[in-house]
Amino acid sequence: MVQNYSEETIRTLDWKEHIRRRPGMYIGKLGDGTFADDGIYVLIKEVMDNSVDEFMMGFGKDIRIDLSEKHLAVRDFGRGIPLGKVMDVACKMNTGAKYDSKVFKKSVGLNGVGIKAVNALSDRFVIQAFRDGETKRVVFSKGELVEDAPVEPSKEPNGTFVEFVPDESIFNDFAFREEYISSLLRNYTYLNTGLTIHFNGEEYRSENGLLDLLDEQMTETGLYPIISLKDDDLEIAVTHCNQYGEEYYTFVNGQHTTQGGTHLLAFREAYVKTIREFYNKNFDVSDIRSGIVAAVSIKIEEPVFESQTKTKLGSKDMSPGGASIRNYMLDFVKEKLDNFLHKNPDTAEILHKKILESEKERKAISGIQKLARERAKKVSLHNKKLRDCRIHFNSNHERKLETSIFITEGDSASGSITKARDVSTQAVFSLKGKPLNTYGLTRKVVYENEEFNLLQAALNIEEGIEALRYNQVIIATDADVDGMHIRLLLLTFFLQFFPELVKNGHLFILQTPLFRVRNKKETFYCYTEQERLNAIKKIGKNAEITRFKGLGEISPDEFQHFIGKDIRLEPVSMKKEDAFKELLEFYMGKNSPNRQNFIIDNLVVDEEML
Repeated sequence: MVQNYSEETIRTLDWKEHIRRRPGMYIGKLGDGTFADDGIYVLIKEVMDNSVDEFMMGFGKDIRIDLSEKHLAVRDFGRGIPLGKVMDVACKMNTGAKYDSKVFKKSVGLNGVGIKAVNALSDRFVIQAFRDGETKRVVFSKGELVEDAPVEPSKEPNGTFVEFVPDESIFNDFAFREEYISSLLRNYTYLNTGLTIHFNGEEYRSENGLLDLLDEQMTETGLYPIISLKDDDLEIAVTHCNQYGEEYYTFVNGQHTTQGGTHLLAFREAYVKTIREFYNKNFDVSDIRSGIVAAVSIKIEEPVFESQTKTKLGSKDMSPGGASIRNYMLDFVKEKLDNFLHKNPDTAEILHKKILESEKERKAISGIQKLARERAKKVSLHNKKLRDCRIHFNSNHERKLETSIFITEGDSASGSITKARDVSTQAVFSLKGKPLNTYGLTRKVVYENEEFNLLQAALNIEEGIEALRYNQVIIATDADVDGMHIRLLLLTFFLQFFPELVKNGHLFILQTPLFRVRNKKETFYCYTEQERLNAIKKIGKNAEITRFKGLGEISPDEFQHFIGKDIRLEPVSMKKEDAFKELLEFYMGKNSPNRQNFIIDNLVVDEEML
C-alpha cells in the first residue's frame, strides 16, 4: 500500500518532543543503569558539567550530590543562573551563557542543549538559582512546566540547585549504581585539583591530578614512578607496566573522551617522536608504546566533539584560528618529557630496557605473526567461526554502541543464539572445544593457536582495541562446570593479552536462566534459586520445572527473551584492589594441589544436577 505523502505528513516537533522521540541524539544509548555509559549517567554528567564549569571559571569550590533511590540532586556554589533566565536555560534550546567565550572560555557544554535533555527525559525536573540574596525556582515533568515560582528573598549562598528523576517510561525500570557515579566524580576531582565533591556523605578530592588518576586505575605497579607533566592547558601522566597493549585516559575541558580523538592521536605521535629522538634510535612504534599507561587532559576553546555525548574530540586547533593541537602537543612533549628523562637517568634506563624487551619479543614472533595473519585470511570466518552482524563498529556512528559479539562453546549453543539474535547488531563466534590455558604464556601463543588467532582476527584487535569491531564482547557459556571452565580460560586470555578490553568496559558475561517454571497459563525464567522458589509460589503445585544445563537446550524462540531488550549482562571489571594477577596465578597456574583443596573446602552441591 502506497502511503499518502502530502503537507499533512510533515510535522515540526517542539524541543521536548524531539528529545523524547530521539533521545539517542542527545545522550547516546538509553539503558537501565547496568552499564557505565547508560543514559542516566549522561544526565548526571550534563548537570555536573555546568557546576564544574563554574569551578573552572573560579567560582565555587564545593559541589554536593545527594542520591536517594531514583532521585538525584546537585547543588553547586558558583555564581548562580541569572534569575530572569532560569526558565529559558531549562526549556529553550540553544540557550546558555557558553556562547560568550569571555564568560566561559574553556568549558565543555557549548551547545545549550544538555540541561534541556535532562529536563525532557525526567519525570520530575527542578532547577533553582540562588543569586545575591534572591532565588528563582522552576519545576517540570517530561519537559512540561509544572510550577513557575516567583523570585523570592533567600539567605542561601549563590549557586544552582538541580534535582531530577529520570523517566521510567524511557529508562526502563532503571537503577543508579553508585560505583559508576563514584568513578565519574573521581574523574572530575582528578581534573580539577582544589575541587571538593560531597556524594552521599563521602568526600572526593585530589591533590595530584592525573597522577592520582593513574595510581587509582593501574592494576599493577608501574615499571618506574609516574611521570607528571603540566602547564596551564595541558597535563600528562605516563608510565609503563608489564602488560600488553596501550591504556589511555583522555579528557577535554574535564570531559572524559572515552573514544579519544585528535588530542590522543597527537599525544601518541608526540610521545613516539620524543622517545626516538631521546635515545637516537628509530624504534618501532609498537615497541615504544607497548605496556604504556597514560592520562592526557587538555583545555581548548570552543571544542568540537563528534556527538552530543562528547566522547571523541574532533577539534584540530587549541582555539579558533589558533595553534593546532598537534603542534602544541609536539612542542609540549618534546620539551617536558625530554627534560624529564635527562634529569632522571634511572627512569630513562628502565624505559629503554622495556622498549628493548618489547622489540625482542616482537621480532621473535614476527614470522609466526605473518603466517597466522595469512591463515586467518584464508579461513572463511563468515562460514565457519564467525556469523557477523550487518552493522560494524566504525560504519554507523549512531548505532555503534549497540554492536555485540557472543563467544559461544560448540555448535548447538551458537546455533540457538544465531537463530535468535538481531542480525543487524549481534554477531556470534563459535569456539571448538576448550581453548588453551594461556596463563604465563607469551603473545606468541596467540598466533600459534588457531582458535585464539581467529578470535583475535574476528574482533580486529591484532593492533590494539582501537579498531575493535564490537562494543560488547560477550562470553556465553553453559551454566555447568565445563562452561565455567571455558569462561575462566577466555577471561585468562583477555586479561593476559588485552587487559584494556576489560578496563574500557567491553567484556561481559551473558546471564542465562537456570530454570524455567511454568504451567499452562504462565512461564517464568529464573536466574537464581530464589527466583525459582518465588515462581513456584506464584504458580502453585502444578508447576513444571526445567533445569537448563546447557545453552543448546534453550530453543531459539526462548533465546530471544535472553539476548533481546531484557538481556542480562554482567560486566567484567578490573580495579587496582582486585589483584587479578594473583587470582590468575591461583586459579589458572600450576598449583594444582592447593587449588584442589580449595575446591573441596568450598564445594557446593547443586541438587538439581544430581
